[in-house]
Amino acid sequence: MSKVKYYYDSETLSYRKIERKKGRKLKIFILSFLGMALSGFLWFLVYINLPQVQTPKELALQRELNNMELQFELLNKKIDQAQAVLAEVEERDNNLYRVYFESNPIPEEQRRAGFGGINRYKDLEGFNNSKLIINTTRNLDVLTKQIVIQSKSLDEIAKLAEEKEKLLAAIPAIQPVKNEDLTRMASGYGYRTDPFTKARKFHYGMDFTAPRGTPVYATGDGKVTRADNTATGYGNHVVINHGYGYESLYAHLYKYNVRVGQKVQRGDIIGFVGSTGRSEAPHCHYEVFKDNERINPINFYYGSLTAEEFADILRKSQEENQSLD
Repeated sequence: MSKVKYYYDSETLSYRKIERKKGRKLKIFILSFLGMALSGFLWFLVYINLPQVQTPKELALQRELNNMELQFELLNKKIDQAQAVLAEVEERDNNLYRVYFESNPIPEEQRRAGFGGINRYKDLEGFNNSKLIINTTRNLDVLTKQIVIQSKSLDEIAKLAEEKEKLLAAIPAIQPVKNEDLTRMASGYGYRTDPFTKARKFHYGMDFTAPRGTPVYATGDGKVTRADNTATGYGNHVVINHGYGYESLYAHLYKYNVRVGQKVQRGDIIGFVGSTGRSEAPHCHYEVFKDNERINPINFYYGSLTAEEFADILRKSQEENQSLD
């Protein structure tokens, strides 16, 4: 039962009963409802804008995240620059180095292989910056693989260069007797008149006339396989195996300056001009072999003659005269 309330009326000097006005409860209810609705709306606004209100720690983390994004972008640019430089190295590798050393170029498929098929970066998915991180990681992996392949290729090129250097040093490339020591270039490779039988006979080497005791030089790097006088007609002679199928022979020597098994280098003195064996006068009979076949020594003097000197000795070597052995 609700309490009856009174108020004091000063005009009548008596207490009067308070009469409740009709509709008052409805107004109070409506006002209360509106108040709660407004309060709820205000709290909703605060809630949806709460992420934009960051604490100092969150601000610091956001700055760090922005910095990391910037670093990733810079790293991608550096990777692009490195790939551009590497592409130039690959171009020179395929079209210069490997062409020079007669080696097959590395196919583009081999340089780029190994990055298809399975998803290698699944663990990096699902983050805000996954695309940036995956792209950077993939580029770095591709660059690393390219560098590994190019590194192995350069190791191969270095080995080929070393072999090429050995080959160039081994090939007979100078005259066995220096020009200043020559009396003359008596006879070349080809048909010549035999000094003893006077018959036309094929001469398989070149004869360099010089005084007895004139130094005879190794024409390329190699190993002495003979230094004796047991071969018919050659007298005291030296044979050098240069490797790669090349050999050189130096005959009619006065004496040796090397022994069998000794390693020599181009320009080493291996003996001295003489006239031993089947010889008419002091000279060095010189022969060059390739794969056990005699070849014209005139093609192997590029290391010691000028163009004019080579033209002169070529002309003399082609004269069909009498040989000295």
